[in-house]
Amino acid sequence: MASAQAIPAGEPDAAGAPTASAAAAAAAADAPPAAAAANAGGASAAGTVGGDGTAGPAKAATVKVVKGARDVHPASMAIRRDVFAAVEGVFRRHGAVAIDTPVFELRETLLNKYGEDSKLIYDLADQGGEVLSLRYDLTVPFARYMATYKLSNLKRYHIGKVYRRDQPAMARGRYREFHQCDFDIAGAYAPMVADAEVVTVLVELLGALAAPSPAHAAIFSRFTIKLNHRGLLDAIFSVCGVSEELLRPVCSAVDKLDKLPWAKVRAEMVDVKGLDPDVADKVGAYVTRPSSTLPALVAELRKDEALCAAGAAVALDDLDLLGTYLDAMGSLGPVVLDLSLARGLDYYTGLIYEAVLTSPKGSSLGSVAAGGRYDTLVGSFSSTPVPCVGCSLGIERALALFEKASLEVGGVRDNATQVVVATIGKGMLVERMKVAAELWAAGIATEFGYAETVKVNKAVAGADRAGVPLVVIVGEEEIGRGVVQMKMLKQRKQEEVAREGMVAAVREALAGLSTNGVA
Repeated sequence: MASAQAIPAGEPDAAGAPTASAAAAAAAADAPPAAAAANAGGASAAGTVGGDGTAGPAKAATVKVVKGARDVHPASMAIRRDVFAAVEGVFRRHGAVAIDTPVFELRETLLNKYGEDSKLIYDLADQGGEVLSLRYDLTVPFARYMATYKLSNLKRYHIGKVYRRDQPAMARGRYREFHQCDFDIAGAYAPMVADAEVVTVLVELLGALAAPSPAHAAIFSRFTIKLNHRGLLDAIFSVCGVSEELLRPVCSAVDKLDKLPWAKVRAEMVDVKGLDPDVADKVGAYVTRPSSTLPALVAELRKDEALCAAGAAVALDDLDLLGTYLDAMGSLGPVVLDLSLARGLDYYTGLIYEAVLTSPKGSSLGSVAAGGRYDTLVGSFSSTPVPCVGCSLGIERALALFEKASLEVGGVRDNATQVVVATIGKGMLVERMKVAAELWAAGIATEFGYAETVKVNKAVAGADRAGVPLVVIVGEEEIGRGVVQMKMLKQRKQEEVAREGMVAAVREALAGLSTNGVA
């Protein structure tokens, strides 16, 4: 029901199994016999047969979590449930509807969409039918969805798993299987209006994660939204002399500046991509320029006549308009223009952005969300192009940070049990069932001990250890007087209430309580 400490991402707990429920904590010997037998016995490996037909020694099967994936234990699942609900609340507040798509797509659907990252797509074995791959993100499947049903506009969100054949780094939140939370606006609208709303959604998502407590705010309230524009990047590359065929390879190299120093990125451009060293130095003069507020850097770049003549003027107009709209929506504060932001995916056509958490000293703690405008992706599947803009929250890293903050403010609960029903005396199992059923019918999460007789002090202690806030106690005397005892464990107080008013009293006692930092 509740665990006193977090289960590290990708690792089992000390016992290698989930923690017990509140009822199990209250009466450890009360597990159903079938479940107890399954837990005790487990699965046995089949014996091998030798050449003489006799049974050989059993060979133990390899039992482990596959590389780049992880099992998620009950405490972490409770965090996921609450965080997904908070994220979904932001999406729905902006009028988005939910969709889902298959985890696999035709391989040809995914090809040539991700630049150099296309090598990370998981291909499925050919079964003699359609040639399939696991989805790499939720954006390309969304574009395919729009084309499949000939839709011209849609504001949608999608929370689902994606797969990348990357070298995993579990400690840094890089997995081969992970969730993304996407919000996208498809349709032809006035310039930068939808873009401004999507960036505002990013700001609100981080605000929702920061809201539960000061510990959460300490992690999620310090962030920067880095912006750039593909039109501005293309103008920079053009004015510096980057050839057409090297535009995307050079863009992919620039995209690594958040992880690598300029010297290494320059070496990749020159030694691997084949860019002229002088051209690389000209590119570096732009992309290593410090980020600045959106209005300030736009004004500075407008003074660069060569850049504007190369096509940057339109992008700068977009960014000026975006700044006006973000200011109107109250979202301009954390936004900066960063010329090193490149977003290496092939399908971006306009505005691009990334949300980066920062330390109290201002250093980067890593990206937690990103997105951009992709006006031609739907058209790659259909004769009718549909402009789109969207963002994706990297939920796995956010979940790990959220769980850390939740532990600082009282721990992580495995489930949402609010009440444990306890009884005084022997032979009260049916009475516990009746009280639990009454609370279930009222929508209150409730558990009770399964044994015929459970000592009340054992039930109360188990509920307290599990973090359950309230215990309802009933005995022969309470039944005779038509009352129950209601014990509020955090407040360390107990009061007697009429049985007919039990549900209302329990609701009042539980009002305002939160679970895992999310009210």
